[in-house]
Amino acid sequence: MTTTEVTETEPGAAKKHWLRERSELGVCVLLAALGVLVLVDAATISTDFTQRGPVGPKTVPYIVGGLLLVVAVLLARDVLRGGRGVAEGGEDVDLSAPSDWRTVLLLSAAFLANAVLINIIGFPLSGMILFWGSAYALGSRNAVRDPLVAAVLSVLTYLVFNNLLGVPLPGGPLMGVL
Repeated sequence: MTTTEVTETEPGAAKKHWLRERSELGVCVLLAALGVLVLVDAATISTDFTQRGPVGPKTVPYIVGGLLLVVAVLLARDVLRGGRGVAEGGEDVDLSAPSDWRTVLLLSAAFLANAVLINIIGFPLSGMILFWGSAYALGSRNAVRDPLVAAVLSVLTYLVFNNLLGVPLPGGPLMGVL
């Protein structure tokens, strides 16, 4: 039986088939939920009553939230009228290959380790873990070069943000050294 054939013996098969053919509606729901979240969050932004001019801190979030809702509605309309997303046709993408969940999980672990450790050990060390973990997850296995490159990238990133851009990052135990 092909995916387009529906038999009467399967309960709910017609509903599953309809949803499978319109799976892009999930993206519409996600965009709409994100738009509502942005609008609700924008409504909670406090503004000073002495503010002058038409543009305040709520303007851009209201525009972004409204545009997210408009895109969600337009995409849903297109999907319900039969529009379909085109599968990736690039020559460097193997559409028959399964997802590489190991890489996704390793990258997620490196990111979460950075998020958890940044206030404990500081950005230079947690950033090093992030950079090295990302390189490892993406296939690099050089035991000498990878940690050195990760350390240089992390310290340079810390110095650029902290000293040149004025964005304070936690230094951790290396605060006195850098």
